Amino acid sequence: MERIKIYDTTLRDGMQAEGISFSLEDKLLIAQHLSELGLDYIEGGYASSNSKEMRFFQKAAKMDLAPSKIAGFGSTRRADTTCEKDVSLNAILDCKTSVATLVGKCWDMQVTEVLHCSLEDNITLCGESVAYMKKNVLEVIFDAEHFFDGYKKNAGYAMKVLAAAVDAGADTLALCETNGGCLPTEVYEITKAVKDKFGKVTIGIHCHNDSDCAVANSLAGVSAGARCVQGTMNGLGERCGNANLCTIIPNLALKMGYEVLSPDKIKTLTEASRFIFEIANVQPTANMPYVGESAFAHKAGLHVDALRKNKTTYEHIDPAIVGNERRFLISELSGKANILAKLEQENIAQDKELAKKILTEVQNLENQGYQFEAAEASFELLVKKIMGTYKPFFKLEKFHTTVEKAPSGKMISQATVKLTVNDKVEHVVSEGDGPVDALYNALSKSLERFYPNIRQMRLIDYKVRIVNPAAGTAASTRVVIETRDKDDVWGTVGVSENIIEASWQALVDSVEYKLIKDGNKA
Repeated sequence: MERIKIYDTTLRDGMQAEGISFSLEDKLLIAQHLSELGLDYIEGGYASSNSKEMRFFQKAAKMDLAPSKIAGFGSTRRADTTCEKDVSLNAILDCKTSVATLVGKCWDMQVTEVLHCSLEDNITLCGESVAYMKKNVLEVIFDAEHFFDGYKKNAGYAMKVLAAAVDAGADTLALCETNGGCLPTEVYEITKAVKDKFGKVTIGIHCHNDSDCAVANSLAGVSAGARCVQGTMNGLGERCGNANLCTIIPNLALKMGYEVLSPDKIKTLTEASRFIFEIANVQPTANMPYVGESAFAHKAGLHVDALRKNKTTYEHIDPAIVGNERRFLISELSGKANILAKLEQENIAQDKELAKKILTEVQNLENQGYQFEAAEASFELLVKKIMGTYKPFFKLEKFHTTVEKAPSGKMISQATVKLTVNDKVEHVVSEGDGPVDALYNALSKSLERFYPNIRQMRLIDYKVRIVNPAAGTAASTRVVIETRDKDDVWGTVGVSENIIEASWQALVDSVEYKLIKDGNKA
């Protein structure tokens, strides 16, 4: 199989996404994770932009990041100085990396209106910058910025810029679709023209997603001869993002037959994607191909029935290949096949009558406002209740919440919970950031003495939705709570005309699910 090199720019281009900011420690953690994934290049950042970037390169140099190569990034020299005096070029050298990535203008309009220099001067400074870096660095990648727009407006000039970089010793020409507006047919044709002219050097492709074609354009570039693909994990990047490596990598390996990462590394792709989202403090994109939580989630009863007979009927790959998993969604749209598949998946039972009974109850509850798609823990508890295997871990005697405003203006939330646990009464008062948080704190404290593993739980998301808004203030409220511990994440649901009662239902399900999955006995 022919090899395609993967160049990751999450630590530079990815950081340009709105709402994304990585600390130095974040960047080092991500670099370690990307090296473990086996990517060929990790772009560390814009060397001359700030001191944090330089500290990253200094610390990364002391880490074992093989087989990945760390690349320092910067621009070609300014028109008003020499290479020896240029801040950007020498900042890259100060990074002491074996790879330097230089960005140079290839669109004549950008040269005259942004750089404010002549077209010939731009060709000169691109060539001189590459030559200067090549004297000091083992490998030079020339990022041909705005190449595709430049080629469409003035193909002759864009190719002259590439020729100057090649003549100066560039190892790779990375063709940048910077504005993200090209379509795959254009990218293919232009990349092929470059490959035909400069076939002795490696051709790379770097795409942005402004027309939702970044992945398709990257694959079109590969089909035309590119052998190095640049992108970011989860498609993070400025505006609409960069080409998503979490999609490109399996497409290249599984669909196009190229050697990219080893199968054991591809199997860690889902975990790597979610790790990056976690570090970025961004909610994962559920419907992302291959690695998204919904990528192999099935809801339609006919689909699930077919899947139970043959997994290839509604799945283009086995989800385990990329480290993901198959999910069967339970809702009022589900048929018995969904219920049976879910029971089989959880090794609970294979009983059509039981499935029918569960489906009827699910439909009844969803008519009341419940929704189990994001609350699989509540669904599993419901199954146990219908099967008669559910045993409560405690009995609620009463709870009480108050919210008051102190003279200082601070809002104070307090909850009192009285439970019977193992024939012992626990009566606890706790405060929190709002009444639900106070209620959760009181519930947890009531149970910690009996079930210490409760301390491992933490609530990570809380969603409220009005089920029947036409009822005004008397409308039912659906609360969905997401909880995690060191091993798992699970969702629970509660519905009531009272938001506190709905929250209590979801909290109790969350706690009981935790205790059951950890093997506690009621």
